[in-house]
Amino acid sequence: MSKPIYRLVDSLPENNLTVKMLKALDFVAPGEWRNLVGFENTIRALTGETDQEMVQKIGERAIALYNDKKQGYQRAVWLYQTVESMSNVLGFTAMMNKVGEKIGLLRFLNRITPKADRAQGIDFSVKLVTELLAYTSINGIPGDSIGDFVKGLTHYKDEALMRMVALISVDGIVPLGPDFAGKALSFLNAGGTSALEENESFQRVKSVIPGGGTADHLNLIKQSVGSVADWMNTFTKQHDLTAPKVVGHLKQFIELSDDRLDFVAAFIDQTTDYYEHTGIQSVARSLIQRSVNEI
Repeated sequence: MSKPIYRLVDSLPENNLTVKMLKALDFVAPGEWRNLVGFENTIRALTGETDQEMVQKIGERAIALYNDKKQGYQRAVWLYQTVESMSNVLGFTAMMNKVGEKIGLLRFLNRITPKADRAQGIDFSVKLVTELLAYTSINGIPGDSIGDFVKGLTHYKDEALMRMVALISVDGIVPLGPDFAGKALSFLNAGGTSALEENESFQRVKSVIPGGGTADHLNLIKQSVGSVADWMNTFTKQHDLTAPKVVGHLKQFIELSDDRLDFVAAFIDQTTDYYEHTGIQSVARSLIQRSVNEI
């Protein structure tokens, strides 16, 4: 079993590069995200409860729900942690690929690391389907319920919305450009099952993706990206999100020495874990709210 939920929430950092990055993206959804850390503190903040005995009851019920393997909370946390850990690896390989392009003596790295654009496109797609799987796990619905997920996106707020803001911004717009969803689909279509099999993030989560094999997994991932594309494109236009604007805000909080967007995207991949951080917060919120309703 994974760490207890209270330890996961207690261990969330109050201020690191991940937190700085998310704060930098606050301009997209001002005040939407609070970095709630500490299990008891989170209970008090979300419920407004001041009675210690009631806080204790809510916490105990939340822990019991998390420990119940019939529920999907542990799976959701595992998904967020797993896809994030491989994203960090992608950041390193993408960075090495670009170093190989920039420094002649290291060009051999281009032959042993994936192309950054294709890798970023497939990684974006796998992260998106991971969000689908986590959403369905938390809400107790089938993992291929794309329609329910798309409807749910319209109600995303707090850390869940900020997770999507970060996905759109640093995994979408910065490395892939304004048509990031279209590019991701083109990479999936062009690369097919072989490109998907080469992706480490996919290899780690494929066991929980509905379907009988990689072809089914690829179809579900393509359907997920295609179904969410309209929502993401509309969101991007409504907030006038561009790569220069995103990077400009990131530079207010994070020291970025290179203006090249591919380097910025690789650096973010390698040094932040926003999916895991906000994912744990989303799971904790769901557990606490459900516990309050049940008590």
